[in-house]
Amino acid sequence: MAKTNGRNGAPAAASVSFTVPGMDRGDAEQVIAGLSERLLALIDLELTLKHIHWNVVGPHFIAVHEMLDPQHAAVSAMADAVAERIAALGGSPNGLPGHLVGTRSWDDYDIMRDNAVAHLGALDQVYAGVIASHRTAISSVGQLDPVTEDLLIGQTGELEQLHWFVRAHLETVDGALVTASSSSEREAADAARR
Repeated sequence: MAKTNGRNGAPAAASVSFTVPGMDRGDAEQVIAGLSERLLALIDLELTLKHIHWNVVGPHFIAVHEMLDPQHAAVSAMADAVAERIAALGGSPNGLPGHLVGTRSWDDYDIMRDNAVAHLGALDQVYAGVIASHRTAISSVGQLDPVTEDLLIGQTGELEQLHWFVRAHLETVDGALVTASSSSEREAADAARR
């Protein structure tokens, strides 16, 4: 019987039988575990961006609709790079939908057809969560694997730029974010809509 991680019977990370030269297998397993979480977050972000792309309406439709395609492509490339790093370290990347749903610690994005600013308000919250988690992962892998740390640092910089593109739509002329006091996607969407 396969080991499970206890949440919906999802498979637990297997021990690695090899890893990159110069790295301890135990360290590789820790890095793989961190990267596996990042992979799921990036896949979820990828799907969320496409969902918004399909469900955005209103006067700013075309600007947001077209802004999201390159963001989706960039996040897809990030997910691929993380999955390939997991494989290079001797792990087996799992991007299957059931694994994502069974192991993630966040809820589905729940805004369907809505205006551009509402989606951007919610997306502000999504990006903030992914970026904060990337920064945490950078701290946890830094001493174990500087190559993975470098990968995550580069991705975080790119995610922050994509986030800035979203936030520019939510910024007032005096530099305040209309979503600043929001603590959920729904609250941020409501704040942006006002």
